[in-house]
Amino acid sequence: MSKILILAINPGSTSTKFAVYEDEKCILNKTLRHSVEEMSKYKSIIAQFDFRKGLIIDALVEEGIDVDSIKHIIGRGGLTYPMESGIYLVNNLMLEHALEGVMGQHASNLGPLIADFISLQIPNSHAYIADPVVTDELDPVARVAGHPKFERVSIFHALNQKAIARIHARRIGIAYEELNLIVAHLGGGISVGAHKKGRVVDVNNALDGEGPFSPERSGTLPVGQLINLCFSGKYSKEQVYRMVVGEGGFVAYLGTNNALEVQKSAEKGDSQSAFIQEALIYQVSKMIGEMAIVLEGNVDAILITGGLAYNQHLTGTLSARTGFIGPVFVYPGEDELEALAMNALRVARGETKPKIYVGKS
Repeated sequence: MSKILILAINPGSTSTKFAVYEDEKCILNKTLRHSVEEMSKYKSIIAQFDFRKGLIIDALVEEGIDVDSIKHIIGRGGLTYPMESGIYLVNNLMLEHALEGVMGQHASNLGPLIADFISLQIPNSHAYIADPVVTDELDPVARVAGHPKFERVSIFHALNQKAIARIHARRIGIAYEELNLIVAHLGGGISVGAHKKGRVVDVNNALDGEGPFSPERSGTLPVGQLINLCFSGKYSKEQVYRMVVGEGGFVAYLGTNNALEVQKSAEKGDSQSAFIQEALIYQVSKMIGEMAIVLEGNVDAILITGGLAYNQHLTGTLSARTGFIGPVFVYPGEDELEALAMNALRVARGETKPKIYVGKS
């Protein structure tokens, strides 16, 4: 049987990550970093398209990859309209909505665009996305926000949460669809999801203002104080948004979004770093408790993942606070490129069929 070559692409705000897999084996993994100055040349995220796809194609050629042998290209899904978990063929409607940024602007919007462009250059190849950030499996009651002009939405680290949940399920020999799990992704943004028999029935909006604060996001803020600030005349809409996304959390309190830097400062005795780190752990613990209620206390495991999960003090304290709910397992880091590639491999092997994106239902 011939080897299956897969190209996985994950555009981030300050990096472009991509990898080539030969079946399950990674044969190339690259992370191209982009400085603030470099990105400031572009007026929008979509304007970065030619720059980013050019970098990927040039790197593949430089590394001696036989590009024409890559028949499956999968990109990180962006802020299109919500869709169920799964693998999706990139179609024209998805491309149109990614270009428009119908649910917001984020570097992940470039994922399907770049995957589609490269696929068009290779005969008989296909472009996909999998478990995009707008994956939506919320129970109807979870959408109720408290006023009919508002609705809770599902925007979270679906790709990594789903991948870690499936990895854990395989390790314990029980199907993901038979488990009740709480998965906490702890990175630049933080999302905590209730996985009920294979569906994320509730999760905080990790993009712009719900749940625990994170290294660079404010999470849930006191509504009354936020309203007063917005109408104080001291801040523009853009300034307030930056307080919530990008300049909240560790950035606001400690002047850095580098969680490792905060951890080291706390270990060296900096009381403010230690205090804010404990506050983050406290808020994540509360969110895990909320999701335990969603699952009615029937929790098979709590899974801690993401970059912050390398911090043993953080994971140890989280385990101590929440271990009464269920057993806690730590899966540090995130390998979204591998998660993307393994999804594409399932399609290539005929183990699953890709879904069709239909936009707003």
